[in-house]
Amino acid sequence: MSDYLIDMFGLRGKTAVITGGGQGIGRMIAEGFVRAGARTIIASRKFDVCEQAAADLSSFGTCIPVQADLASTEGCLAFASHLRGAGEAVHVLVNNAGATWGASYAEYPAHAWNRCMELNVHAVFELTRALTPDLVAAATAEDPARVINIGSIDGMHVPIYENYAYAASKAALHHLTSVLAGRLAVDNITVNAVAPGPFESKMMRSTLEEHGADLVTRIPLGRIGRSDDMAGIALFLASRAGAYLTGALIPVDGGLVTTR
Repeated sequence: MSDYLIDMFGLRGKTAVITGGGQGIGRMIAEGFVRAGARTIIASRKFDVCEQAAADLSSFGTCIPVQADLASTEGCLAFASHLRGAGEAVHVLVNNAGATWGASYAEYPAHAWNRCMELNVHAVFELTRALTPDLVAAATAEDPARVINIGSIDGMHVPIYENYAYAASKAALHHLTSVLAGRLAVDNITVNAVAPGPFESKMMRSTLEEHGADLVTRIPLGRIGRSDDMAGIALFLASRAGAYLTGALIPVDGGLVTTR
């Protein structure tokens, strides 16, 4: 790879924090960051999953597992305090941890709303706010710190399947991204959102098992998303290549939403 491409898309010298980084979308992004040279910290409520992912990814570079439960304000503050106490810089924050819930309209439970809104929206706000001093310390006007929120195409259109709280929470996260981008630009922090379509992940597993063949026929590019598709967009947003972009919502869905 040429020095130009390394400078444009590499992450050497950067520390990235990825919540929900032990599996699914988070792990896809983590692998991309580790391979690009970032010191990558992955956090998960299930430490065994996080620890195994870090062990696997450490063959490519530095990957550090941390146990964290971000479903409450206290958990977000504790995680931020842990990073600060360990002397970790934060150049990139990927808010990926999330929850989903599928049920029929007649049977959709009230607690599903609380869980999805708390983890998918409120926790993103609390953790970003808690780590803002660290992001500011790592940022410059020429090389801003980055916040990348993982939304969903279900927050951009009426979903095919019944996941009311999840879809609403992701739409809220998309708008929160714009609001935070406006607030944090003065601090040299960019805030963008990625809205994945169907990818091979734990969250999508049951849907793909039951409806995968039908779903592929709806995707203009004719396939489910791959790990490198997600790593690529995250690398763009985290690297020099994406330094002048903030407040954007980028669907990565093979054209499922953008062309239909």
